[in-house]
Amino acid sequence: MSPPHAAHIVVDLGFGDAGKGTLTDWLVRRHGAGLVVRFNGGAQAGHNVVTDDGRHHTFSQFGAGTFVPGVRTHLARTTIVHPLAMLVEARYLAERGAPDALSRTTVSEGARIITPFHQAAGRLRELARGTGRHGTCGVGVGETVRDALAHPEDALHACDLTRPAMLVRKAAAAQERLRAELSEVRRAASAHPQATSELVLLEDPEVPSRWADAVRALRPRERVVGDDWLAPRLREGTTLFEGAQGVLLDEWRGFHPHTTWSTCTFDLALELLRDADFDGALHRLGVLRAYATRHGEGPFPTEEPALAPAVPEPHNDAAGWQGGFRVGAFDAVLARYALAACGGVDALALTHLDRLATRWPVCTAYRAPPQDADTGTLPRMHPASRAPMEEADTDTRLRMHTASHAPAEYGGMFTRDTADTSRVTALRLGPHRDLAYQEHLTRALATCHPLREELDLGGPPAERTERFVAWVESILGVKVAVTSHGPAARDKRERGLT
Repeated sequence: MSPPHAAHIVVDLGFGDAGKGTLTDWLVRRHGAGLVVRFNGGAQAGHNVVTDDGRHHTFSQFGAGTFVPGVRTHLARTTIVHPLAMLVEARYLAERGAPDALSRTTVSEGARIITPFHQAAGRLRELARGTGRHGTCGVGVGETVRDALAHPEDALHACDLTRPAMLVRKAAAAQERLRAELSEVRRAASAHPQATSELVLLEDPEVPSRWADAVRALRPRERVVGDDWLAPRLREGTTLFEGAQGVLLDEWRGFHPHTTWSTCTFDLALELLRDADFDGALHRLGVLRAYATRHGEGPFPTEEPALAPAVPEPHNDAAGWQGGFRVGAFDAVLARYALAACGGVDALALTHLDRLATRWPVCTAYRAPPQDADTGTLPRMHPASRAPMEEADTDTRLRMHTASHAPAEYGGMFTRDTADTSRVTALRLGPHRDLAYQEHLTRALATCHPLREELDLGGPPAERTERFVAWVESILGVKVAVTSHGPAARDKRERGLT
């Protein structure tokens, strides 16, 4: 039985897409949770849930427990909200049997708001790059955060949605500000056929008022609540905190500049719990796939395109702005780094175990250049690591105020085998919020080559699962509490989850 009130925090230990949504849906059902709190990221999230009766939805802003009747969603102050996308998603959910999803949702008054102008600005920057694209989800999350950091007094927050006149004034100011800032970008992108509609959004003076009118359908006065709303709800039963993206994309611990403008560790959820004086049971669950994945551009040491046919991806593709879906061998080096970056976990969940073959590729170490390669002057990045994600599309100097060290001042960025110093077994954490360290770590990582191995997992699926789980627990030193053998709740197996 669950304690009177408890909190489960679900965090992805990879580059995203590990299965946070399906685990959240299962945990809600398993523990009878009444509330799912989205605590980081924004409308670029894509958390797939398939119900036992076959309904599928890719959750973006609503909590992945929404298919369970009565379960509420709360978008915390640390999220970035796209109002019109919420309305669209609510319609999709209604078609899939959750007609009251919006009425079960609240938004913190402090959550930042994406306007059409922030979305257009991010897309125009990408189009202006031509063949040198960075990769973007195209919904304006990074642009919204960048603009809020640069102009905090003019940033739009959810509380502004309840004040129509203020909303129009702030939206119009954002339109004018971004139009002026992007004059060169607009010229560079103007020849691209996809730029036309984005340019109109920045140039049409009627858009701010039309957007504000459309937002009224969200019924902001019913949705938007104060920061004190959450604390009493946390004491009513079990709450799920559903993370977005993955620890390896974290704004401070990810491989800069291939990162998101969001903290993807447990930190923001723990901050919300501290602010609420939460005194219930707490469980931190880290999620990993049985193999590595990455959506879009950025470093991916164990990438193995030949593995793709064996691990089909029905709910992730290369459509839209975000780029291709990449797969590779299970990477214990990056898993160890993610565990260290988020301060450890109470247990692991392993997903996609139904994909395991008799011979399964894994990586427990890298081969790297001599010791000075991770302390001093670093070589150019590998071509596969050439471009940041959407949230780094803009001026990342806004987040580099703590980046002051020279590479050699950090010491080694790798933990190396004492008997074979070219063998890297771990990546070392640097000073927190030091993007210079993270950028040098990214460059050092690009010099590494995975030492690929193959596990002999044996015969039938159940045997393969047990051997792989035992191997993961041994190599990472963490208990696997949940295994997932398919997309639905019925495909989950519990192994001692408290």
